[in-house]
Amino acid sequence: MVKTSNLTYTHESGEQLTFPDISLNSGEHLLVVGPSGVGKTTLLYLMAGLLPPLDGTISIDGTDLSTLTRKGMDLFRGHHIGLVFQQYHFVRSLAVEDNLRLRQSFPKDANDKQRRLELSERLGLSDHLHKKVSALSQGQQQRLSIALGLIHKPKVILADEPTSNLDDVNCEKVIELLKEEAKICNSSLVIITHDLRVMSHFENRSML
Repeated sequence: MVKTSNLTYTHESGEQLTFPDISLNSGEHLLVVGPSGVGKTTLLYLMAGLLPPLDGTISIDGTDLSTLTRKGMDLFRGHHIGLVFQQYHFVRSLAVEDNLRLRQSFPKDANDKQRRLELSERLGLSDHLHKKVSALSQGQQQRLSIALGLIHKPKVILADEPTSNLDDVNCEKVIELLKEEAKICNSSLVIITHDLRVMSHFENRSML
């Protein structure tokens, strides 16, 4: 479950952002839409505990994020939150499977090879597991980013423009995968997007 209340954030420039309250049960989906510059990605970073709010509260799976130390937040995020960033975060010198295995090792998750193979197959990466990330196309890197966000079966999935570099076929596959994973893991799913192809698949939306 994800719940935010009276959430605000102030940029270094002094600009203050105010966000609508969110209440999302396990297994529910939310699409966050709005023009550039209104703070969609900032909202996602706040919900992930990567930025501190000026005011307000964020609760995930019953835990108030403000009560956690920095180390505690890192551990909580590693266990419970799946992040799909707009900017990719890989170890580019390693192979695809090594990146997935590395993600599984934090924080002390099981080395689940079957999970890696299953998710890679569903994302069309099974033929690229032994390739270095630097050898992948942009679309393949996008799909690897999604796999890294889902590999540990998180309670909450936060995805920032997850289909931005994908063609129509892979866009549909990723949308269905995100929805399926949320159902299988009973995860709350929050997607930030400008992609009209994504909007047609989700009824629950929040405008910023």
